[in-house]
Amino acid sequence: MKAFLTLITFCLSFFLFGQQPVSIVIGKTTGILPFLKYGLGEDRLGGTKLTYLDTNVIIKVVDSIRQDYKVQLSASHVAYLPKQFFIKDDSLQISPMHLSSSARVYGDEQFDYVTLQMDTRLPYRSMQQVSPSKIIIDVFGLTTNTNWITQLPTAKTIKHFYYEQLEDDVFRMIIELKNEQHWGYSIFYNKNALVIKVKRPPQKLKVSNLVVLLDAGHGGTNTGAKGASGILEKDYTLLMTKEIEKYFKRKNIAVYMTRQQDTSIDMPQRILYAQRVNPDLLISIHLNSSSNKNVKGVSTYYRHIGFKPVSTYILDRML
Repeated sequence: MKAFLTLITFCLSFFLFGQQPVSIVIGKTTGILPFLKYGLGEDRLGGTKLTYLDTNVIIKVVDSIRQDYKVQLSASHVAYLPKQFFIKDDSLQISPMHLSSSARVYGDEQFDYVTLQMDTRLPYRSMQQVSPSKIIIDVFGLTTNTNWITQLPTAKTIKHFYYEQLEDDVFRMIIELKNEQHWGYSIFYNKNALVIKVKRPPQKLKVSNLVVLLDAGHGGTNTGAKGASGILEKDYTLLMTKEIEKYFKRKNIAVYMTRQQDTSIDMPQRILYAQRVNPDLLISIHLNSSSNKNVKGVSTYYRHIGFKPVSTYILDRML
């Protein structure tokens, strides 16, 4: 029995002390619209994105796998960052703890804002919830030291803001909205303050009061799907989008297009243009193809649950 216990002790010692420590490389995000992926899976749309990030966000690289770095977000969360979005910074030091500070909720002429003061720029993710409408932001590597939340009456669409320490090193921010329908938001840093800019609903919910952005899918070298007769998706999405543009203009609706010609526009360019236009509604037109000749019909898609009602409404009108 004594020999058996000794053997167990030896094995435990090997597992605890014999393994090699993980080497961590510290750096920051760089480039245009850096993003994190959940995993290494790929399809024609690319790996599933966890979040887009601002630049100069602190990143801890723990492994290198093909075109991506494996990054440690917190003690129990990892993600994958395409290598072109990382730059090593030897001046950065690993800190045992990062702390939040004061939070503020306010508004200006167009948007509502939540700002959270922090001691550095840390990675984050966000999601939408419905019934009631909420925006959830998780900040990785952050521990709360927030004792004060200042909410000013200039905030028009944010009903409540509060937080919780989801894990020892994951700080969750909850923004509850007054309006049932989500109208969008963006996240960025102002120095070391994390800023969530929340879009307000239009004052009058009529189509004629909306700003619409139309996105003709693909274009240029990105041809998209190919029909049995040889027609290309990029050509017909542009034709259809131009017809929709004409219809909106006849209705005196403010309408913009991501492309007017057969030009190559990548996803970051489309996103940056959408941010400048700040539309109330963004519609991207695509065409699918199938080897099954019996497949036909229309479909609509949404990325965030808060936009499902709009997607469902458009689908119902087309059926």
